[in-house]
Amino acid sequence: MARDLKAVFSAMGARLAIARNEVGLTQTAMADAIGVSHRAYHSYEKGQRGLPVEALVAIADKFDVDAAWILLGTKYVRAAHDFEALKRIEISLDQHLTKEDIRIKSEKRGAIVARWYQSHIEGREVSDDDVHTWIELVREQSGEQGKQTLEHVATFSLGAHPP
Repeated sequence: MARDLKAVFSAMGARLAIARNEVGLTQTAMADAIGVSHRAYHSYEKGQRGLPVEALVAIADKFDVDAAWILLGTKYVRAAHDFEALKRIEISLDQHLTKEDIRIKSEKRGAIVARWYQSHIEGREVSDDDVHTWIELVREQSGEQGKQTLEHVATFSLGAHPP
């Protein structure tokens, strides 16, 4: 069965945001590095357009990012990554966002996952408060606060944190 193109672009955009955050670049810097306009790159991360092959190859070559992971979410973000930990982080975040009925844009979700994963690979423990702060920051930056508040922050628990 064919995949829904919009869903493919959206998921690919989220993975682009994760990869970009991991290498520590802004959208503008990433766009310059791979030879596309900022506007075009922004549309890739938002899932509005597919990533051209030339841009995909440039990201893979310049930043050691796995092209199959960007396209389909398979294998690893980068060669030496702990894919299982990344998957646990994404699942924990998604469960919390769903449970609390919090909606954030995919690129913002990618930024949270990237921060959390970076802490993991650097051996820093991530507390529930850290995750809440990251969610609040991306929601404030996006103007997505709406009527949802995080008064119940103390009740949130991710269960077992990734090792």
